[in-house]
Amino acid sequence: MSEVEFKFGQAGQLKIGGFVIIDDVVCKIDTVDKSKPGKHGAAKIRITATGVFNGKKMNLLKPGDADVKIPVLEKGNAQIIADLGEKYQIMDANNYQTYEVDKRDFKDLNAGDNVEYTKSGILVKIVRKKADN
Repeated sequence: MSEVEFKFGQAGQLKIGGFVIIDDVVCKIDTVDKSKPGKHGAAKIRITATGVFNGKKMNLLKPGDADVKIPVLEKGNAQIIADLGEKYQIMDANNYQTYEVDKRDFKDLNAGDNVEYTKSGILVKIVRKKADN
């Protein structure tokens, strides 16, 4: 996978709506289930999450005190500058860097529309269309 920046956190500290890396896939956490500790063991954490960039469901089972990778996600504002068929070309509003983004969730955008995006490594995804001012 691409070079995704991450930091370490404990599985027991993860919350619904947060992010975690499961099998080198950046995921948004859907559910967190905690089991009670047994006589000789620690509590287990069962996490169900959805891949941010691929939409796949992923599962993770770890002891509550185990280290997990938490991705560092960059967020930004951009403008669509071209429709490339299966992708959009967007340009960041601050540093003017361009990215090619899959149309998966947004098929009705036009050149000139303003959007918010999230980025991890070389992976970029449009999060939402911004309201026209």
